[in-house]
Amino acid sequence: MFWSKVDIPLFQKPDISKVNIEPSASGLTGRARLKKRKFMEQTKRLVEKDPALKKDDLIVITGAGGFIAGNLALYFKNKGFTNIRAVDKKPLYEWYLHVPGAQNLCLDVSIEENCKRVCEGAVEVYNLAADMGGMGFIERFRVECLRRYFFSSSACAYNTLLQKDPNVRALKESDAYPAMAERGYGWEKLISEMFCEEYWHERGMKTAIARFHNVYGPHGTWDGGREKAPAALCRKVIEAIATGKKDITIWGDGHQTRSFMYIDDCVQGIDKIMHSDDLIATPINLGSSELVSINELLTKIEKIAGVKMNRKYDLNAPQGVAGRNSDNTFIKQVLKWEPKTTLNKGLAETYAWITEQYKHRKAGKRVGIG
Repeated sequence: MFWSKVDIPLFQKPDISKVNIEPSASGLTGRARLKKRKFMEQTKRLVEKDPALKKDDLIVITGAGGFIAGNLALYFKNKGFTNIRAVDKKPLYEWYLHVPGAQNLCLDVSIEENCKRVCEGAVEVYNLAADMGGMGFIERFRVECLRRYFFSSSACAYNTLLQKDPNVRALKESDAYPAMAERGYGWEKLISEMFCEEYWHERGMKTAIARFHNVYGPHGTWDGGREKAPAALCRKVIEAIATGKKDITIWGDGHQTRSFMYIDDCVQGIDKIMHSDDLIATPINLGSSELVSINELLTKIEKIAGVKMNRKYDLNAPQGVAGRNSDNTFIKQVLKWEPKTTLNKGLAETYAWITEQYKHRKAGKRVGIG
């Protein structure tokens, strides 16, 4: 058995000298808990080198009826893996992708017995079930049989105080602390990251944590209220052309900025992060660094469609933070890689696919909308 030491990168945490919290039920004060955490982060672990993943090793992907997980299952299938267990609580007819040869299960992994069944015999688990609340899943399934576990985190875990300007500086991994995540969703992601780190430090289970930055592309949600800006604007332009009405409503003033990562880059990045021993229990950005305003995003879609829209702005609509971009310094340093698909290329592919979906729906065919 071969072992090697892996340096776990240290990120800036709250200054424990300024913390004074009453003892918890466990008997540890807040300062003691932070000292324990800091000690674990500064301690190098001996990391057992895994044998190469065999083509027939069981890979489990939750949320596989959805956008990212469905494409991830297809990615591994195309790489020659033959034992893929795809899981989603949605009925099969609502899945975006059905990967040939995969074991497709309709199960809710927020239920303990389902978790045990899903993870039985698995070598790697990719948890991309969007509405399961990662903490419960991590706590419940049996980890002893796993070599690696992937948690899909989000850029929503970052401090919102750093995202109030459209001309935002790119967010680096340490910007998650001091913590001020987006209410609800962002805090759930941040806390789940901590559980992944604890499972590595205390149980020795190798976890990977990727903070997604706005993933888009074909086979994703494009209608129904859950779609992100690229798909929503593509659909609105397609509808405007079909109806002859060139009006379009933009949420907010259009000056808010984002970066958007194409799905092919996302699944490739997941693979690279999951299998890097330098990134065990280490949150890392997975996103494009190509910053664009929503107005600029629409302009790109107009160019693809060959149309000019009459823009209206709904200042009362949800618009999120003013600006968010991915600092890719760390991923380039560790993996010598970053997402490379340009927004122009990715949008062209996305627009063509949504156009096809829109025509199918108009013809009365069943299509997925998320």
